[in-house]
Amino acid sequence: MGHDMHAMGEVAGLPMAERADDRDELRLDQLHVPIGPGLTDWPTGLILRLTLQGDVVQDVEVDHLPVPPGHRPSFWNEPWLRAAQGEEVTRGSAARRRCAAHLDSAGRLFAVIGLDDVAGRCRRLRDELLSGAPREGIGGELRKVLRRVEQSATLRWSISGLGQLPSSRAGEAGVTGPALAADGDAYDRLRIWTQEIERGLEVLDEERPLTPDELTGPRGRLDGPLPPSQALLDILPELLTGAEFACARIIVASLDPDIEELAFTPVSGAAHA
Repeated sequence: MGHDMHAMGEVAGLPMAERADDRDELRLDQLHVPIGPGLTDWPTGLILRLTLQGDVVQDVEVDHLPVPPGHRPSFWNEPWLRAAQGEEVTRGSAARRRCAAHLDSAGRLFAVIGLDDVAGRCRRLRDELLSGAPREGIGGELRKVLRRVEQSATLRWSISGLGQLPSSRAGEAGVTGPALAADGDAYDRLRIWTQEIERGLEVLDEERPLTPDELTGPRGRLDGPLPPSQALLDILPELLTGAEFACARIIVASLDPDIEELAFTPVSGAAHA
């Protein structure tokens, strides 16, 4: 059998580590690690296949479970897709869905960081918004949560610098929505979510209809060349490569791609195969 254990391929059915040069030109074990699709607080259906050396991500392959043909459009994009089909949708109902979507994303990010209390409050407020809670009844507590997020130095310190995505690079990659507007890291993307939630609170009762040019869902433009989440998935390898393994889930959560979006082209096109 020989004495080179790394040449054996598998032991007890498990893949052995390989060797490769790391960023410091040392020969370190190279380990292939899949993440997803069934993790808690993980985008449903997303699969990442990481190549690690030590605790550093060296390579990333992005995959996802297939979305069944005929699957309904993304729940979070529903108001804008209905408006694009000629239905009358109020700005208030669209704002309510956007706020709930960002609370859902923020709750996932807080849970990954370990802030379970804040994550739970975000999810409860998300559910109250979706059930039609009036602005007067939900606004006070929601603003308290937003202030807590904004004033937390520990939160900022723990995720700042992760997944840097300048707006110039985001635009080149076709990224729109919060990840483009953030022009920065995981903390900047979280701040865009909280800012959009706060603005949305002011128009929850707005009865004017959406106009045909208001086709930006929670993750980006719905009439561009790509579904917003496809652009987020395409940029993921670039953001994860070189990051520490422990930070990978935080970076993914700060983008929070919606796999359901991938079943549909932008509103002017047909469904993806």
